[in-house]
Amino acid sequence: MLLLAAILYAEAALLWAAVAWLILELLIATPTSLATALAILVLVVIAASWVTAIAVNSLRRRSWIRGAAVTWQLVQIAVAVGSFQGLYARTDLGWALLLPSVVVLVLLFQRRVIAETTTARSADGSPL
Repeated sequence: MLLLAAILYAEAALLWAAVAWLILELLIATPTSLATALAILVLVVIAASWVTAIAVNSLRRRSWIRGAAVTWQLVQIAVAVGSFQGLYARTDLGWALLLPSVVVLVLLFQRRVIAETTTARSADGSPL
């Protein structure tokens, strides 16, 4: 469970770093389309917030994090596959996205993780 949470926190931290980078780029560079730049920034802020919520609640052993984490990892795998192909292919980014996603998916389906996230919990997070 701790390895799962650590990877989710690392993904969230990298997304927040991407938010900071996008803001910096928006301030010092002139975007071709301001509307597009702002839309991408908003999407990355939403993604960073969502992955942060998943990471925080993974330590609280909430059951809903499994579905949310699977969904996020599938999105990340789709981006990784896109990074391997095309005119501007970046295999380094592809592998950096693909490997943690596969590890998280494997961890999410481990019996221990499933057991820890299916136990009924009280409002303070302790098992009932």
